[in-house]
Amino acid sequence: MPDIAPRYWLMIAILGLVWGGTFLLIKLALEGTTPFWLAASRIGFAALLLSAIWGARGFKLFKGQTNWPSLIVIGILSTSLPFMLISWGQQHVSSGFTGVSMAAIPLMVLPLAHVFIPGEQLTLRRLIGFVIGFAGVAVLLGSKAFESSGAALEAYGRAACLAAAACYSISSILTRRLPPADPLGLAAIMLVIGSAVIIPTAWLAEGPLVIPDNRTLMIAAVLGLIPTAAANLLRVIVVREAGPTFMTLTNYQVPIWAVVLGAIFLGEDLPPSMMLAMLLILGGLCISQLGALRRLFAGVRNG
Repeated sequence: MPDIAPRYWLMIAILGLVWGGTFLLIKLALEGTTPFWLAASRIGFAALLLSAIWGARGFKLFKGQTNWPSLIVIGILSTSLPFMLISWGQQHVSSGFTGVSMAAIPLMVLPLAHVFIPGEQLTLRRLIGFVIGFAGVAVLLGSKAFESSGAALEAYGRAACLAAAACYSISSILTRRLPPADPLGLAAIMLVIGSAVIIPTAWLAEGPLVIPDNRTLMIAAVLGLIPTAAANLLRVIVVREAGPTFMTLTNYQVPIWAVVLGAIFLGEDLPPSMMLAMLLILGGLCISQLGALRRLFAGVRNG
C-alpha cells in the first residue's frame, strides 16, 4: 500500500467533522423546508458555486482519455440517488439505523476495492480493523440502532438506507477508476449531474419550491457551501489520490462528531457508552491503517 501523505489525514479529519455537523444543520433546516427540496438546494447551490470556479479555470476536465458514461453514473450515485434514498428511508426507520447504514460503507468498499482497485487488497488486519470500528459505531448509537420503528414500510426503509450506503461505496470505486482528470472539474460536474436528477424529482415529489424564511435559506447556503461543495471537492481528491478504502475512515468519525455537536449545540445527552465507542472506533482505525500510520510517523520523525 502506498504512503499516505499527512495532508490526506488532515482532509479526512476535516471531512469527518464537517459531515458530522451536517446532521445538526439538516435538523435545523428541516424546520423550514422539505427534505427533497433541501437536498436539491444543497446540491444545486454547490453545483453553481463549483461550476463558476471551474469555468474561471477554463472548464478543463479529462486529461486525454475520457469516460463520460462512468462519470454520469458517479454523479447520480454520489449525490442525488443516495440523498433521495436516505430522505425516504428515514421516514420509516430509526435514526440510529441510518447511522449504522453509513458506517457499513467501509465494509462494502473493502471487497469492491480488493477486486477493482490495484494496490487495495483486502487483508485480515484491515478487515478486523474496520469490523472493530463498525462495532464502535454500533456501541455509540446503542440499542436504538437496531430497534424497530414500528413503521409498516420499515423493511423497505432499511433497504433504502443500505442502498444509499451501496451508492456511496460504488461511486468511490468508480471515481478512483476514472482516467486522469482535474479534481475541481470532477467535483463540479458530479454536482451538476446530481442537480439535473434531484431538482425535477423534488418538484414531482413535493411540488413547486416554496421559498423558506431567511434563517432556513442561510442554513441551506451553508450546507451547500461547506458539506456539499467544499467537502465534495476534498472527497474527490482523497478518493483519487489516497484511495477509496482510506476515504472510508471518515464514515466512523461522522457519528462521533454528530453526537458531540448535538450535545454542544442542541443540549442532547451524551451516551454513557461514548468513551468505549471512541476507543473501539479509534482502535479499529489504527489497526486498519497500521502500516500507513507507521510510515507517517516515521516520515514526521525523519522530517
